[in-house]
Amino acid sequence: MSPLTILQVLPELHGGGVERGALEISQGLVTRGHRSLVVSAGGGMVEKLAGQGGQHISLDLSRKSPLTLLKTGKLRRLLENEKVDLVHVRSRMPAWVTLAAWKSMPPKKRPRLLTTVHGLNSVNVYSQVMTYGERVIAVSHCCRDYVLSNYPTTDPEKVIVIHRGVDSSQFPHGHQPTNDWLEKWRVEFPQLVDRFVVLLPGRLTRFKGHFDFLQVIQQLKQNNLPVHGLIVGGEDPRRVKYAQSLHEEVERLGLSTEITFAGHRSDLREIMSASDAVVSTSIKPPESFGRTVLESVRLGRPTIGYAHGGVGEVLSTVYPTGRVELQDTTGMAEKLAQVFCGKIVPPEPTVNFELSTMIEKEIDLYESMVASGSAGG
Repeated sequence: MSPLTILQVLPELHGGGVERGALEISQGLVTRGHRSLVVSAGGGMVEKLAGQGGQHISLDLSRKSPLTLLKTGKLRRLLENEKVDLVHVRSRMPAWVTLAAWKSMPPKKRPRLLTTVHGLNSVNVYSQVMTYGERVIAVSHCCRDYVLSNYPTTDPEKVIVIHRGVDSSQFPHGHQPTNDWLEKWRVEFPQLVDRFVVLLPGRLTRFKGHFDFLQVIQQLKQNNLPVHGLIVGGEDPRRVKYAQSLHEEVERLGLSTEITFAGHRSDLREIMSASDAVVSTSIKPPESFGRTVLESVRLGRPTIGYAHGGVGEVLSTVYPTGRVELQDTTGMAEKLAQVFCGKIVPPEPTVNFELSTMIEKEIDLYESMVASGSAGG
């Protein structure tokens, strides 16, 4: 088909799964010969976007305020001037502005409208806007079920599942860090040397379940395993008290020599590969997909997580052995003890949830929506 102009709309381009996904799709669009535009407030990933052939347009739609709707006219003019064929919205506040701009256009001149539900957001009118696309992508089956059960007026026919994906070339099975990296790592964190290192990746927010993780490490310590719990993730400046409470709990449980907070790191693949096991203790709301769990399994690391939400869905497909019931810290500790003793086999190589499949399915959807005619009312 002839080249299309596709516009993705999101709050900003700093980091995180939504932003990475937008860049991956942008690169896929350029590879297929389409024109890729991204609207956001900007951020550190803009340069990478441009380097891949995408075009960034700066428009801050991130602020959760009715005043942000005043930018509707600017977005509408952008849609018209750039002759956008399809607009893809990935976040709630930008979705409200996009919907207002889209509805203000004559029906025959509207681009197609697509939304993606990336997370299991709070259920309210504000979040419901993500169901207003002509088609709605859910990033997992559990995410689709969540949308349809909480917004029963949504047409189930228009909600399709396109799982997130991981590039197997970036997370190859059996990957080993370089000797140089390992040497620097051991110098920086000597307390991890010759220990059974259990890694919990994830920023310091309550739903990641860090308190459960501490319970797991305490049980392993009580069973005389040479365990060390490694928490990799930055502190959220809006949740300073939560981070403080975690450090206080470490002291209360007597785990000050068994827990390390490594903060935000950009070398998570190497850290996973250097760890003995990786866990997910996300509680409520659950992860909508569980990309980090998939990355760990792809690397061949023993990966243990709660069997709910996207993490449970991913593990059921690629590493069922790694599932434990929600908040069963005893069960998780037992599985980790089995990993330590060599009684649990690490994950086998898998091609499930491949990034190229996600990109192909998403761009196929773009093309089919545009080919099917002009947007409706």
